[in-house]
Amino acid sequence: MDKQEKIIEMFNSIAPSYDRANRILSLGIDIAWRKDACKKALSMQQNKHLKIADIACGTGDMILHWEQYKDTKEIEYFGIDPSKGMLEVAKEKLKDLLENNRAKIFIGQAQNLEMLEDESMDIVSIAYGIRNVVGLDEALSEFARVLKPQGLLVILEFTKKEQKGLMDKMMGFYTKKILPFIGGIISRNYKAYAYLPDSIDGFLSNKDLIEKIENNGLKIKMLKSYSANISTLFIATKE
Repeated sequence: MDKQEKIIEMFNSIAPSYDRANRILSLGIDIAWRKDACKKALSMQQNKHLKIADIACGTGDMILHWEQYKDTKEIEYFGIDPSKGMLEVAKEKLKDLLENNRAKIFIGQAQNLEMLEDESMDIVSIAYGIRNVVGLDEALSEFARVLKPQGLLVILEFTKKEQKGLMDKMMGFYTKKILPFIGGIISRNYKAYAYLPDSIDGFLSNKDLIEKIENNGLKIKMLKSYSANISTLFIATKE
């Protein structure tokens, strides 16, 4: 089993408790980050009829937030994730959208979005999933392929800090010592939550991620950090 398959199996195993663990471990603050990302991106999109692909959609949280802030826009959603377990939860949460043919769910990986046509999406989003993608350049190339000209790529992620201040050290202690313990109790899978700090430490800095995004034909339009740089929002356009 390769690295990507191991990550997918890990998410399958924690899917039933994933939402509960997330809310407890983040004290719900991740919801505010997601909502702000949706509001900012939608304010940058003038079209009234949008197609949004949420990659690594997990249990469907981001799609629900897009829907919450759509205002007068009419949106069709495409949720894509490699984990069957996570998508089973998403199908329940997105039941109304699915039954009204306003959302579609696919099993798939960011590196191969074969279910999406060239230049068909107004927005591609991926929230806290891009660091779990093995083959980042392939994924970014796919995002650029499926985006319409002037379409938006919206990324929320925990990135590696080049210089660590006091807050970063405190967060490091929390993610390495406390988070795996609590997450392990909730999910009964300590290894899955021990993986989180390792995945952040093994990921890119903001600077390196921006470079990769722009090397794949996209231009950064907004960069915003949340809660003392714990989380970062990247919004890029397809030029």
